Amino acid sequence: MSLAIEVNQLRKSYRNREVVKGVDLAIRQGELFALLGPNGAGKTTVVEMLSTLILPDGGTAQIGGCDVVKEAAAVRGKISLTGQFAALDEGLSGFENLAMFAKLYGYSWKEARGLADELLAAFGLEEAKYRLVEQYSGGMRRRLDIAASVLAQPEVIFLDEPTTGLDPQSRLQVWEVVRSLLKQGTTVLLTTQYLEEADRLADRIAVLDEGRIIAEGTPRELKAAVGGKTLTIRLKEQVALEPYIRLLADDYGLHITRDEEDPLLIRVPSPDERLASRAIQTLMDHQCPVVEFALSEPSLDEVFLSLTDARNKEAVS
Repeated sequence: MSLAIEVNQLRKSYRNREVVKGVDLAIRQGELFALLGPNGAGKTTVVEMLSTLILPDGGTAQIGGCDVVKEAAAVRGKISLTGQFAALDEGLSGFENLAMFAKLYGYSWKEARGLADELLAAFGLEEAKYRLVEQYSGGMRRRLDIAASVLAQPEVIFLDEPTTGLDPQSRLQVWEVVRSLLKQGTTVLLTTQYLEEADRLADRIAVLDEGRIIAEGTPRELKAAVGGKTLTIRLKEQVALEPYIRLLADDYGLHITRDEEDPLLIRVPSPDERLASRAIQTLMDHQCPVVEFALSEPSLDEVFLSLTDARNKEAVS
């Protein structure tokens, strides 16, 4: 499959501080690629360079085969950008905003009104059609903003932290909108600091930390890279763990840790189901008050913490 976005050694500095340090990306057409990282990692700076808002200091980037520096006008014709703050006129209704944007894109008034109606229905805003945008909730504004981006029928949409500051229900509504874009074959580059968001939506994820890509792959591949699964055990009552820690360490080489927030919850990293089953049976044979247990893959939170912790240790050494 051909690439929608190709980035090689992209760099950017501000006041002698390098904030993007040689980023490489290869994003296929029609996929949702998440750029995941904490605040200050460089995610927005990468998006600003790819969307031609700022110039890179080094490296190259192409959108649909067009260079973001040498062919910036052609790139702008292929993309749309939805940032963290909605680019809408709050004194107009949702319908008026979309009709106005459509007219600016060159549609006739008749076509513009038809497209506005179509998108309001598609994005679940039909009932708020004539309501002023200043009366919209945060989630409604974000959906309307994404709808405005779709008007240009872009090949690539950049969604820069589209759910920041939204309540859980509004976040779910935006996720549904993002999924609808993929059904249309649009390539989506999503930046986010929410691990659950990347896990639920992304085909592939790149983890950006201090301006560098420190890991890349599908959610499953990133979780597998951490290694093994985790056996989570809930106890009936709080007990001294020391005897059981020694037991599993001596018999199976497993290490028990107690959940810091829930003293009745313990965790045992386990490489496979058979070993986890034997560990549970051993605990119960020695009167450990087990109520329930589950074996699960590591979460993206654990992946991210593992990656950044390893990076911090490398920096210290």
